[in-house]
Amino acid sequence: MSRIRPTAGEWEILQALWKLGPATVRAVHEEIGAGHYNTTLKLMQILAEKGLAARDEEARAHVYRAAVEREALQADAVEDVLERVFGGSAAELMQRALSRRKPKKGELKELRKMIDAWERGKG
Repeated sequence: MSRIRPTAGEWEILQALWKLGPATVRAVHEEIGAGHYNTTLKLMQILAEKGLAARDEEARAHVYRAAVEREALQADAVEDVLERVFGGSAAELMQRALSRRKPKKGELKELRKMIDAWERGKG
C-alpha cells in the first residue's frame, strides 16, 4: 500500500484544521500566519484532492475539515520514517529523537509507562 505523504505545508494546514475544526480558507490562513492566501487555498485544494481534507461547498465560503484523524496520519508518517530512515529500529528512532531535544515534562514518564506496558504484553 502506498502511503500519502503530506508536504510540510500540508502538515501545517492539517495541524490548523485539527485545532480549529471545520474552517474557511481565511481562518486557516490566519491561524498559520504564513505566505500568501492563494498558497493556502491551493494547498487546501490539494489536500482535498488527496483525500486528506474534505470541502463543504454549500456555503459561499468553502469550509474545509480534516478528513483523516491526526493519530492515524502521524502513525503512518512514523512508520514510514521508521522503515526508510531507521531500518525498522524503534530504539534508534527514540535514541535520535531524545538526543535532539530535551523531553517535555512528563514525556519520559509516559514513555516508561508505554515500555512497561509492552513488556507486560499489553502494548
